[in-house]
Amino acid sequence: MAIDFNASNGATLGVEWEIQLVDAGTRHLRQDAREVLAALPSLTENDQNPPIRHELMESTVEVVTGICHTVGEAKADLAATLATLRTAAAQRDIALACTGTHPISDWRDAVMAPMRRYAELIEEMQWLARRIQTFGVHVHVGVSDGARVIPIVNALSSYLPHFLALTASSPFWSGSDTGLASCRAVVFGQLPTAGPPHLLDDWAAFEDYMDTLLRSGTIRSIKEVWWDIRPHPDFGTVEIRMFDGIPTMREVGMAAALCQSLVTLFEQQLDRGYTLPRPAAWVMRDNKWRATRYGLDAIVITDDSGNTAPLRDDLYELVRELEPIADRLGCAEELKVAGEVLEYGAPYERQRAIRADGGTLENIVDAAIVELAEDRFVTLGEVAHAGT
Repeated sequence: MAIDFNASNGATLGVEWEIQLVDAGTRHLRQDAREVLAALPSLTENDQNPPIRHELMESTVEVVTGICHTVGEAKADLAATLATLRTAAAQRDIALACTGTHPISDWRDAVMAPMRRYAELIEEMQWLARRIQTFGVHVHVGVSDGARVIPIVNALSSYLPHFLALTASSPFWSGSDTGLASCRAVVFGQLPTAGPPHLLDDWAAFEDYMDTLLRSGTIRSIKEVWWDIRPHPDFGTVEIRMFDGIPTMREVGMAAALCQSLVTLFEQQLDRGYTLPRPAAWVMRDNKWRATRYGLDAIVITDDSGNTAPLRDDLYELVRELEPIADRLGCAEELKVAGEVLEYGAPYERQRAIRADGGTLENIVDAAIVELAEDRFVTLGEVAHAGT
């Protein structure tokens, strides 16, 4: 089958941010997305790409940017929509937060959004889909030529552990510590067409593979291929879906800056006639697991021969390499936030620090609410007695 790729004019950006609806009193998830969205008709109706949307669960609303050219523009877009959403939510005693999973709510209490495609997904996937009360951030980056998309997807696949470890925010599941930095990566990754991308040779191979999946009945649309990194032909982008739910706008900006800078780097290398790196499939899968389990403390595989390095060291080197590109793109300050995360802790580390200091899971929810509202990292002492 032929799949047209609507090439972008430069490394444009789009960000999708899945936001939790949290009861201001109980700190449990509220399954009230339908009511919240109904209160915002100007942002949810009469537009092919509304800035606020339903997601699979009624505990979630998705905040989506338009086509942006800079990370600053994307952040401003998200902030304006989030402010309007916060007002509508507060009128219903709902607070907003974002972590990869909710620490205390049980997935069995979830209510599905009233949309046919979600009902079909539940019918097809059953338990695998019913338990996906998870939250993530997706970043789209424009690509200038369809022939470049698959090499860029392959090259980005080397950075699955980097993307995940910096944003891992789901150590808790239904009230228990899973021992993982990101249990969301496991819960969502169990869907048959989710997980690391298939490493293909070129766009024709991608078209052939999608045709095979459709002909076999594995998927009904290529939109049902939920790889951690995937081409998005309609938007003319690569979509990086590896990020856990991100608690602060600053960290969302960091994720967008990292993606835009890497895609720009790969475009420049292709302009110069270079062949982009492509990890072995086993290295890609193993490294994703290591980041899922150990987060920033993972020791990742650096080549097909099995050599390794601490992920923290690799991240420091990556940020230094990307600094000149980020400076030209105008996102150098956002990229620097990665250094702050390495110093002060990724979201999963901040959550566990609250628990280690004697805090409750409710305190962790409080911290996530404050982090989103005030765009800063929060400690136990700031929330333990605040009654947020």
